[in-house]
Amino acid sequence: MNKTKKMNIFSLGIQHVLAMYAGAILVPLLVGRALNLTAEQLAYLVSIDLLTCGIATWLQARKGKVLGIGLPAVLGSSFVAVTPMIAIGNQYGIPAIYGSIIAAGLFIMICATFFSKIVKLFPPVVIGTVVTIIGLALIPTGIRNMAGGSGSEDFGGLSHLALSFGVLIFILILHRYARGFVKSLAVLLGIIAGTLVAVLMGKVNVAPVLEASWFRLPQPFYFGWPTFEFGPILTMIIVGMVVIIESTGVFMALGKICDQPVTDKDLARGYRAEGLAFVLGGIFNAFPYNTFAQNVGLVQLSRVKTTNVVVAAGGILVFLGLIPKIAAFATIIPSAVLGGATVVLFGMVVSSGVKMLQSVDFSKQSNLLIVACSVSLGLGVTAVPDLFAQLPQAIRIIVSDGIITGSLSAILLNVFFNLGIKKESIPLQSSPSQANEAHS
Repeated sequence: MNKTKKMNIFSLGIQHVLAMYAGAILVPLLVGRALNLTAEQLAYLVSIDLLTCGIATWLQARKGKVLGIGLPAVLGSSFVAVTPMIAIGNQYGIPAIYGSIIAAGLFIMICATFFSKIVKLFPPVVIGTVVTIIGLALIPTGIRNMAGGSGSEDFGGLSHLALSFGVLIFILILHRYARGFVKSLAVLLGIIAGTLVAVLMGKVNVAPVLEASWFRLPQPFYFGWPTFEFGPILTMIIVGMVVIIESTGVFMALGKICDQPVTDKDLARGYRAEGLAFVLGGIFNAFPYNTFAQNVGLVQLSRVKTTNVVVAAGGILVFLGLIPKIAAFATIIPSAVLGGATVVLFGMVVSSGVKMLQSVDFSKQSNLLIVACSVSLGLGVTAVPDLFAQLPQAIRIIVSDGIITGSLSAILLNVFFNLGIKKESIPLQSSPSQANEAHS
């Protein structure tokens, strides 16, 4: 491979990293702040997340006999896991989070072949409903951040609102007037611009950046040895199933773009790679991982379909993950800035779900009931988290999360109404954690 070709691959790899970077750092920031981690712990969480994103991308890019789908897919931390991780951490402690992630990853790897055979049980009515519920359940988190974040002394203060709405307006302006790749970076550029304005307003403490080291190797079980609790494990297995559903749509879309038909065996290898990424996330105290749809848009835009590009992107992510000082920059982003950006990201998750539902035949009353009941239960539990307060704790941890409750409802109701009836084909649109897809 000549030097020019290597540089082209490297530059395209950087583009993939930039396209997914905002989504990749938001998950550790949201979870870490909700669990009241210190600045040092939060910097580690961002660093290890980037590093594991890179390794997970490598696992998926290769096409082996057992794992890896061999498509130009980039993996990142899943938004689906945000509220379950916070709930598990608050009720059982942080080690239980990672015990459940490891267990869920092993479950996915063991059952990958089975899941590839039953993928037709997840038609557009299920996928679209699940995606919509994910977005709707996450929006309150973004709104609280717009006001300064939960626990803020001046919650709802004018400076917070001005900063968050300024970021939101800036992102919308970029979407209206920017073109091509710059448009795809609207959210990331909005976060950067908002943070710079916050520096001028005196709202940014740069001490964590100055104190962070330049190099650090990943440390297994950074937050302590994992613990394995039944409720959290079952919750994370359900999260894993939702991740598989959303990744399936991305795999199908990439297969179509790259003229590579995706078979059941391909899906099984892809699921195993994501399961192994879960396990690595649990060992290194990172996150569950899934395929990012925003990068599918970049493959389509650049027309470069080789996996060499995402391998380069994975290498860049690993490099960034070894440098805590870079990760520390993410930790100083004010909550209000995150709020302005996440309103767009989470809102686009909802929009993606609605778009998927357009292909559903709503002349069938059963489809209307699937969407109606699932969205109602998902939003209901999100708005009234004490609904199941009297249930045993192991069960409560599962049903007290709106995303999990709504997703389970959609899956089970679809089986109830449509089992044995010809299913709709799986949509090729993007999937949930794809909030960034707004820009593609």
